[in-house]
Amino acid sequence: MVNRKDLNPESSPRAAYGARLRRHRENRGWTQEQFADRMGLSSQHISAVETARKPPTLPFSREADRVLGLAGTAESFERQWHDMRHGNLLEGFPEYVGYEGRAVEIRLFTVSVIPGLLQTPAYARALAGDHVRCGRISPELGEERVTLLDQRQQTLVRARRPIVMVVLDEACIRRCVGGEEVMREQLAYLEVFADQPNTTLQIAPYRMGERRPFDLPIYLLTMSDRSMVAYTESHAQGRLERESSFVLGALSDYHRLQAECLSQTESVAMINQARKGAP
Repeated sequence: MVNRKDLNPESSPRAAYGARLRRHRENRGWTQEQFADRMGLSSQHISAVETARKPPTLPFSREADRVLGLAGTAESFERQWHDMRHGNLLEGFPEYVGYEGRAVEIRLFTVSVIPGLLQTPAYARALAGDHVRCGRISPELGEERVTLLDQRQQTLVRARRPIVMVVLDEACIRRCVGGEEVMREQLAYLEVFADQPNTTLQIAPYRMGERRPFDLPIYLLTMSDRSMVAYTESHAQGRLERESSFVLGALSDYHRLQAECLSQTESVAMINQARKGAP
């Protein structure tokens, strides 16, 4: 393609939006001119959004969803626009979610907070509600977060369920989020999750100390072609990583983490004790 400008979708939210828009267009075999005709815009406008020279708008996102058949879905451009506008998602996370929905194996490690795939609605609303109270997001966006989590969790019950391995830092089950009732419900769900045939749940106890290889959350995905993707995040930044040496190194550390953790039986017992209020 002449004068095609390739962007790193991880460089900014606007670049991630443009790269995804281009991918959806090209997957349908449309040129920019053909897509522009369907959108009622100029091809120059489409090019500017795809190359991140022009920011997308809410009307643009809604029209793109209509044309591409994405309205009301977890992959809608309207949702991505809201996330960009309000700073809801960290860099790399929108693309990660797309991979997550297709992964055949999912490995997670989180610190302090139960991961989204395992959160109950009440737990998720408590977290979102705190962000609303602090003025970080609007009430509408807070509810959207809960909706997005529900849509993400559908990957756990799809026809061909992925293998899901989860390691939680002990703080995840000790930190009370949303009050005692919300936390008891959340811990009960973790026990149900651990009982599924395609899941493994382990606790990384405090006593692991310096032997715990990760200090920040990490997500490792294996796709159907056995390629792997890693996503890491801090409080202010997320990063999607495909470079093989990094991903394989992270996988090796994950295996070491699992070996150092409590067994699933021991982990469920600790969760059960926490749910009942035992130390």
